Amino acid sequence: MIEIQTKRLLLRQWRQEDLPIFARLNKDPVVMAYYPSILSTEESNVLAEKLVNLISERGWGFWAVESVRHKSFVGFVGLNEPTYELSVTPCVEIGWRLSKEYWGKGYATEAAKASLNIAFRRLHLKEVYSFTSVLNQKSRAVMERLNMVNTKSNFTHPRIPQNSPLREHVLYKIDKQRWEKVTHSNSTHSGKIIREADRCS
Repeated sequence: MIEIQTKRLLLRQWRQEDLPIFARLNKDPVVMAYYPSILSTEESNVLAEKLVNLISERGWGFWAVESVRHKSFVGFVGLNEPTYELSVTPCVEIGWRLSKEYWGKGYATEAAKASLNIAFRRLHLKEVYSFTSVLNQKSRAVMERLNMVNTKSNFTHPRIPQNSPLREHVLYKIDKQRWEKVTHSNSTHSGKIIREADRCS
């Protein structure tokens, strides 16, 4: 299992004590504004269990993110293989969901940069995608700070109801060549990995 530490954050396997905080996050209408609905505690716990199992099976996934300074659960950031049909599947996406009290601190960008490092250097992926509702300007801004490129290939998300204003999604992408170019020109970025480890338990 891969575990990563950046200057401010630890990307790790989920712990039992994360679940109540994650449930509160998933009930927050501000955090969930660009998702079809908020989640009940039961639904949140099911999602967390799924994320735990995927990391256990593959060594990577949507990691739990912890503030190194405060030892507090922030949310999740990481990599995922969508199981539903998209124009680019099979693919690996990068995504994030943080409690709103941690917004505006650069945490999503910092953790996502570290995740891309894993994607290209450890997993040897050729490209990574990210997508969100066209209305979600905050997430789109993170994608652009990651130097991802808008593919201009908007699509209707198959898991969002047809009458929802959230259904139209933008699709961003970064390939290994672009990532290497950006990384080499900015080797001191805030998402630089301090420690990367493989844990057996």
